Amino acid sequence: MPLVYLGLGSNLGKRIKTLEEAVKSLKACENISVSKRSSYYETEPEGGPPQPRFINGVVEIETPLSPKELLSKIQEIEINLGRKREEKWGPRTIDIDILLYDNCILQEEDLKIPHPMMHRRRFVLEPLSDIAPKAMHPVLNKTASEILKSLEGRS
Repeated sequence: MPLVYLGLGSNLGKRIKTLEEAVKSLKACENISVSKRSSYYETEPEGGPPQPRFINGVVEIETPLSPKELLSKIQEIEINLGRKREEKWGPRTIDIDILLYDNCILQEEDLKIPHPMMHRRRFVLEPLSDIAPKAMHPVLNKTASEILKSLEGRS
């Protein structure tokens, strides 16, 4: 069964409670098994308008769902948790991103795997390295911990 890493983030409302609800919703899905979850990290927003700080984390799941089916399921969870897509990179109650899906490389308009910005984002790489330091980026051929180490010293 495919091994998948999802990035979670929230910067509106009760952030940790919302992230916990997102994990609970993932666990409740018939075709999703949550196998690991990282610690949460409070981080500054990157890009977009001025907005509150984020709480971020990563979960490891196993699922027989295709990448598109998984995207549909996580978007349904986001909507159920109050996500509104009003402004690109704007504040949000919940954001769930597919970071890695096995060794899949997918470049479609509405879905890119691996996540195209993950290798530049400490707020993704730190929690990912917590639970899967050897998770391999299929394009860069580097592990999560190697990519994170390459960011050290950068702002």
